[in-house]
Amino acid sequence: MNNLKNIKEILDLGTAEEKIEILESLSSTNDIEIIQKIISKLDDDDIQVRGEAFSSLVLNENKISNLLINSLGSQNKNVRGYASLVLSNRNDSNAIPEIIKLTHDQSHMVRACALGALGHLKAKEAKEAIHNCLFDSNLEVRKSALQAIIDLGYPLSEDKIKEISKERDSELERLLANVKRESGPKGI
Repeated sequence: MNNLKNIKEILDLGTAEEKIEILESLSSTNDIEIIQKIISKLDDDDIQVRGEAFSSLVLNENKISNLLINSLGSQNKNVRGYASLVLSNRNDSNAIPEIIKLTHDQSHMVRACALGALGHLKAKEAKEAIHNCLFDSNLEVRKSALQAIIDLGYPLSEDKIKEISKERDSELERLLANVKRESGPKGI
């Protein structure tokens, strides 16, 4: 087995193939330094390396939630966004309050990931944050908010549906068709 120095060196300087190979072997590690290095690979230049880092973190059955939650405050948008998705795929509901904060992130990609995570986690306490993103300046964020509303089973008022459907986008229209329609105070 590779020692810590070799693992870090491969993850920093290795080829994509070498990084992927080492990441495949690290899904059961509980070494904090290695886990932090894996988290940093959520921002690797190579999409396959990012995907393998993601898988390694999702599959890790050790108690790594605090490290992942701390990474939601990273300076790096890819780390923030993908870490929120890792946490949701791990069904880590303890992360919900921190993921809700990401719905206000400056990066639209991070906001979209956070909304996806909240929908996956069925985060009822995120209703207001999700609703606020329905009219985000970014179309992908609005779609993610709509999907989260669908995941949570919330109805939307006819007025909201009309307002959202002003945007001509086939995916948005498909999502709107899946939203429960309910006028009155119950619809958000």
